[in-house]
Amino acid sequence: MKSILLSGVFVLGLSMAAYAQEAVIGAILPLSGSSATQGEDQRRGMELALEKINAGGGVLGHPLKIVTEDSGGRTATALDAAKKLVTVDKVPAILGEFSSGITIPIAQYLLQQGRAHINIGSSSTQIRTLGKGTFSVIGLDDVSGTFAAQDVFADGARKVAVIAPNNAYGQGIANAFAAKFKALGGAITSTVLYTEGQTTYRRELQQLGAGAPDLYVYTAYGKESATINRESFELGLNDKKWYGLYLTMCTADSDPQYVEGQIGMDLNYIGGNGADYQKAYEAKYKGGFTSTFNGFAYDGVMLVAAAINKANSLDPQKIETAIAEIGKSYEGATGPIVLDADGQRSAQPYLRLKIESGKAIATQ
Repeated sequence: MKSILLSGVFVLGLSMAAYAQEAVIGAILPLSGSSATQGEDQRRGMELALEKINAGGGVLGHPLKIVTEDSGGRTATALDAAKKLVTVDKVPAILGEFSSGITIPIAQYLLQQGRAHINIGSSSTQIRTLGKGTFSVIGLDDVSGTFAAQDVFADGARKVAVIAPNNAYGQGIANAFAAKFKALGGAITSTVLYTEGQTTYRRELQQLGAGAPDLYVYTAYGKESATINRESFELGLNDKKWYGLYLTMCTADSDPQYVEGQIGMDLNYIGGNGADYQKAYEAKYKGGFTSTFNGFAYDGVMLVAAAINKANSLDPQKIETAIAEIGKSYEGATGPIVLDADGQRSAQPYLRLKIESGKAIATQ
């Protein structure tokens, strides 16, 4: 297996000489920018899926290849990548992105072009409304927000402040969390939706602390969360508990001293049949998972490959029909994947984690 970089485009597969004989699908990932850590981990999951698929004979008797474009974490770049994958590479299905604010416009474009879209990392409930042809192998915010609110309330917090990015993901999960937390009897002292890409978030953090909450609930992409965690520590806000929505995403790029003791929810990213995948990941990359998102990228590729074989075709509409059929009951590395009538994962297990000695440890 080779991973080749050509003009900013990562091509996972065998050799360029064999391109004409290979089945090709597309992916758009943030391989640079604030979510590069998670994007690279998604790419790792895809690479492992390709190794397994091609070792087993590929799809339709040919090796499978993924042409992976780097979004840079920017919507305009991601849309250009989607157009290139459709018009130049002519792929029938595309996986990606990571941020909901980028995934949604990509999916809208792909559906207009009659291409199947597989969401492998975004959780905004807006994805459910996009229409026939987009599928999610990862749970959406209505599920994750409810889990987090119940977890925070059970931990004893009754007044919380929430900070999240001002985009489709941040708005969605903040609203889902707040609705459930209030229904349980809790209060939201303040909700701050911040503009991404700032060099400092001190003003937002000071606003967050003004309501004297019992606990801070936050979510942020890797490199932005590093700034938020450092500045909250410097401002003395860490005298209260911090709860991360997708904790490993919030802490992966942060200095361990700033996040020690944080708690939070995250994806239960390995299911009952995921042991072999986890072993393969650890052997290939010489260590544990970088994030909780690689397995969903792996499952997305495996699902598309199975759909191509079931459809016995690279026709996008036939692949779409096959995904819906297989998705009635599919056992992935991340656990059972059952797609509902909207093509969305109907149940998503979550974990409660705590950062101890720089590592995310599952707790009860």
